[in-house]
Amino acid sequence: MDIHEYQAKDLLKKFGVNVPRGGIAYSPEQAVYRAQELSGERVVVKAQIHSGARGKVGGVKICSTDDEIAEAATWMLGRKLVTHQTGPQGKLVGRLYIEEATDIAQELYLGFVMDRTEERVVVVASAQGGMEIEDISANEPGSIIRSVVDPAVGMQAFQAREIAFQLGLEPGLIPQAVKQITGAYRAMDEMDAAMLEINPLVVTKSGEIVALDAKLSFDANALFRHPEISELRDKSQEDPRETYAEDRGLNYIGLEGHIGCIVNGAGLAMATLDMIKMSGGEPANFLDVGGGASPERVLMSFKAVLNDPKVEAILVNIFAGINRCDWIAEGVVRAVKELNLTMPLVVRLSGTNVDEGRKVLAESGLDITTTETLAEAAEQVVAAWKATGNPSTTAEAAQ
Repeated sequence: MDIHEYQAKDLLKKFGVNVPRGGIAYSPEQAVYRAQELSGERVVVKAQIHSGARGKVGGVKICSTDDEIAEAATWMLGRKLVTHQTGPQGKLVGRLYIEEATDIAQELYLGFVMDRTEERVVVVASAQGGMEIEDISANEPGSIIRSVVDPAVGMQAFQAREIAFQLGLEPGLIPQAVKQITGAYRAMDEMDAAMLEINPLVVTKSGEIVALDAKLSFDANALFRHPEISELRDKSQEDPRETYAEDRGLNYIGLEGHIGCIVNGAGLAMATLDMIKMSGGEPANFLDVGGGASPERVLMSFKAVLNDPKVEAILVNIFAGINRCDWIAEGVVRAVKELNLTMPLVVRLSGTNVDEGRKVLAESGLDITTTETLAEAAEQVVAAWKATGNPSTTAEAAQ
């Protein structure tokens, strides 16, 4: 789960991380009022969306007067900002963060991520702040600093000092840097965060180290321990297809293709996506119905897939172990009838009660194509999808 910048900064302050003063605003008038509360010569108006690179598309503006603040707020609020991280659909701006401007002398990068190979939190830092870490890695690979934190003892002061010295900070700034780095690590550790990024972490002209921007992502499986963090979720910033599925206990990831997939098991789902692509199609989603899928759960899965307007054909691929093929088949028949499904539908069943499941589909009298193998199912659904003659099909076939 991601949260907004201002929420991340509020959390980091509790762990001793230094952040600029600021306030949230939902209207141009409130933005001007927040700026007046800060009583500085300049403020920064920041669009609050779950994406980086906001400044490149007008989502961050430095303002000096009330008129400039109101104008910037009016332009941002209600607008969809499109960055390389949002995709073409963009993210809707519903709130702004009005922050005091900072006189920057130096920009740094500081990140904390879970490294699955190391099975540890890894600190990633660079003296080249203000850029995405991918750009830093490509343009300044020698500036990347990596430090693995032993979970048994956590981030130690000597380890933070080593990072600070490698960043090239002046000796007088080292104690401040140690406080920021250790505080950020404690925040990630105690709140079960999956990722924490401070970019840029700046040194001001007055000699302060300040987190000018902050991103926090949390392990959704640990949120039951942090109800106060769960409340920070902003569903308006999420893919509505994924939100619908998640709220119903389905494992769903939206993709960009036109063939919807309903599969049980993550490994089988990945293999299904690969087979669709190898057959010349493009999957619209990853959807794992999980074990013990009832007919009702299958119906919900169809609804989740059909929430994507790009879906033009559906492949159901079930290898039943804990599941039962007859339950899946009953759910498929129910979905086709209740949802008035007219697009091509291919079903491949294998495993527990497979004969009973195939019998349910055959006796339903519905236009459902059945196959015995995954390869055949993928070929059938791609062929049926292309035969529909939809504009998207024609365009992709031409490519």
